[in-house]
Amino acid sequence: MSVGATSVVVMGVAGCGKSAVGRRIAVLCGVPLVEGDEFHPQRNLHKMQQGIALTDDDRADWLQTLGTEIARHPNGAVLTCSALKAAYRNTLRAAVPGLRFVHLAITPEESLRRVAARVGHFYPPSLVASQFEALQDPAGEPGVRVLDGTATLDDLAAQAVAWLQADAR
Repeated sequence: MSVGATSVVVMGVAGCGKSAVGRRIAVLCGVPLVEGDEFHPQRNLHKMQQGIALTDDDRADWLQTLGTEIARHPNGAVLTCSALKAAYRNTLRAAVPGLRFVHLAITPEESLRRVAARVGHFYPPSLVASQFEALQDPAGEPGVRVLDGTATLDDLAAQAVAWLQADAR
């Protein structure tokens, strides 16, 4: 299922399914997966583990790193990244012209339920509210597709790939 050299960010709040859906999209498209959480500096991970929400300053270098990393894949890649604010998305767009975003939208209640059910993850349920406070809905931005994050992982990946294929034409 080729989507040309298109790169896409699977975005949304904690617990929306970014990693699971991103993996599926990467496999379907035959492109690498860049797992955004793997690029957080240790200080960011420590803050989140302590229940302290990251600031724009905390995220700035991380977003630059992610932009550089996804740009290393000129034949396309899938990046998982919360990308909650328009400024964060614009930082990523500056690194990769034509970058697409798939927003997995869920409610605060669903996010809290999912995050609380995760075992061994660094992100605590106490930070879920801060995700929704920071979220700037990307629905009106170019190159964005919003999907209902409560659909099955396979359905979400299939919808995203179909959109990317149609968008690549």
